[in-house]
Amino acid sequence: MKQLFNYISKRIALSKEAKEFTKSVCRVRNYTKGSTLILENQSVTKTYFVVEGCLRSFVFDNKGKEHTLQFALKDNWISDYIAIFNNAKASQVVECVTDSIVIESSIEDGLENIFSRFSELESLHRKNLQRHIVSLQTRILNQLQLSSLDRYLLFLKQYPNIEKYALNYHIASYLGITQQSLSRLRSEKIKK
Repeated sequence: MKQLFNYISKRIALSKEAKEFTKSVCRVRNYTKGSTLILENQSVTKTYFVVEGCLRSFVFDNKGKEHTLQFALKDNWISDYIAIFNNAKASQVVECVTDSIVIESSIEDGLENIFSRFSELESLHRKNLQRHIVSLQTRILNQLQLSSLDRYLLFLKQYPNIEKYALNYHIASYLGITQQSLSRLRSEKIKK
């Protein structure tokens, strides 16, 4: 919990009461590489704050091909927010790319209670979601406007150590390219 409180304290002042209540509604969980936190078509009731490790969310297209939507490393949040906010079944899968430690919070019993008691935490959560929306929209624009090399270089800036954790096909699917194209981009990057 210390890492979560450090993350929050860098952004807002957090009272002892807020810390104690947060501790009471959140759980620290250890997951092994390959563990699935959210499955397609299940009800989504939790969000996850990454303490250690790497998680990713992905979807399958109608041909069964995976498309990585997000990576979550230390101090990142991950869940299927479409399912949460539309009160729908999951359209995404969230899995651990590595052994991971996360802080798990229930939406109804945890976050909603935290937000109703501590408005500063609701404001922080809203700002995090706003940053997430901006990030997603920027990613869509980059997919439409930038070359694959430029997208790859931006990806490395956003996720500097990701190549230690993620498999090539995870990265390629995130970038919308083949694994062969990813190898070519790595060669081009070395030449630059």
